[in-house]
Amino acid sequence: MAEASSPIRVRLAPSPTGTLHIGTARTAVFNWLFARHHGGSFLLRIEDTDRERSKAEYTDNILDGLRWLGLNWDGEPVIQSERIESHRQAIARLLAEGKAYRCYTSEAELTALREQQQAQKQAPRYDNRHRQLTPAQEQAFIAEGREAVVRFRIDDDRVIEWHDLVRGAMRWSGADLGGDMVIARRAPADAIGDPLYNLVVVVDDAAMAISHVIRGEDHIANTAKQLLLYEALGLPLPIFAHTPLILNQEGRKLSKRDGVTSISDFRGLGYTPEALTNYMTLLGWSPPEGMGERFTLAEAATVFGFDRVNRAGARFDWEKLNWLNGQVLHALPPGELLQQLQPLWAAKGWPAPDLAAALPPGWLEELCSLLGTSLTLLKDGVDQAAPFFTAPLPDEQARAVLAQPDAQACLAALGTQLPNGPSLPTPEAQALLTAAATSAGVKKGVVMKSLRAALLGSLKGPDLLASWQLLHQIGEDRRRLMINVF
Repeated sequence: MAEASSPIRVRLAPSPTGTLHIGTARTAVFNWLFARHHGGSFLLRIEDTDRERSKAEYTDNILDGLRWLGLNWDGEPVIQSERIESHRQAIARLLAEGKAYRCYTSEAELTALREQQQAQKQAPRYDNRHRQLTPAQEQAFIAEGREAVVRFRIDDDRVIEWHDLVRGAMRWSGADLGGDMVIARRAPADAIGDPLYNLVVVVDDAAMAISHVIRGEDHIANTAKQLLLYEALGLPLPIFAHTPLILNQEGRKLSKRDGVTSISDFRGLGYTPEALTNYMTLLGWSPPEGMGERFTLAEAATVFGFDRVNRAGARFDWEKLNWLNGQVLHALPPGELLQQLQPLWAAKGWPAPDLAAALPPGWLEELCSLLGTSLTLLKDGVDQAAPFFTAPLPDEQARAVLAQPDAQACLAALGTQLPNGPSLPTPEAQALLTAAATSAGVKKGVVMKSLRAALLGSLKGPDLLASWQLLHQIGEDRRRLMINVF
């Protein structure tokens, strides 16, 4: 079966019962790439029919997360709960045609059935006991005050087959689908209760003219059930693609127990949307030879296809994500990096008003140019910028260095030779280090280590000479040398 035909219409259908999960976001990426590759439409449907768990703030989180990732959708989002009458009409039709029936089995009876099956080591399934109720039997149950679910008939001897764009030929037995399927919750006999997932998805996908359903492999059993519903309702079949799950390092499905899984959490940690979408694309898809692993969404869309989507689960690799994020940050022009870091600095009160007034033009951009090449996460730009906005408290290693007599001699020598102007070119800085080493009778490395401890409060951090030049422009190097010597 061909991968695509015209027109291509795909959808993301998240449930607003939680924040945007990386698994859902990866599904969105694959749908978006497929649609854009074929010049098709990427649609959005909010599946909010779980009234108790669906919340407006989760819908907002999902929409905001997709926008932040750059996964723009076409048209207005479809709100599933607004289509409930269409769902009920479909159920009523199935009831009228004898393809569904009302089941009065009580919760206590279902529990007893499950316990019996468990004791006999049988797979849980409904035994279809109310499939052939007589009118008299139904009336007796109604007289007892029982409410009914609506079940869709599934014949055990039915074989469901389809071609999956990722997994190829698929074959499922009706006997493995757990008995007749509930498609509406309990309600009085003269009503239809709230329609359930498998039914509403079929009705909505058909109404939206979805050509391809792209989702995780954990929906494969649902696909077998839904194909029967498409057939029963006489609806055109979409093409299916079931993508591999995202796994943790132990090979289990990634879950909240693994820590960060929400897109808003990744965003808060300092990951960029460019790196995150790049990495999510690699979670189950192999780029063509020569493309490399660093690319934009637009670049991936030009070559994306399901022939390169793997069947095996994709293990989440923090190191690769961090590397990609670092590559994005390293490539940002200083002005763009400044735009992203300034809100984080402002939350810390940086730069303070008195310092801001003293900053030379372009000083913040120079700071970003210095920091950019060493960042992995945006939040690293807060930690590494701190010594440039506030006088640092030396850490344990820096204090040990500053306590040495050689360090005191080096810093004292430097303090007496510092130029008064705002400029400290690299050749001049190197000459000052050499002169201080000679004056103190130590190696030049001792001077540099001592200077780093005094200026930055740590033996780690950005390039020393560039840092010194920035601090010299605002006179902070002289003050810190005096503090640490005297």
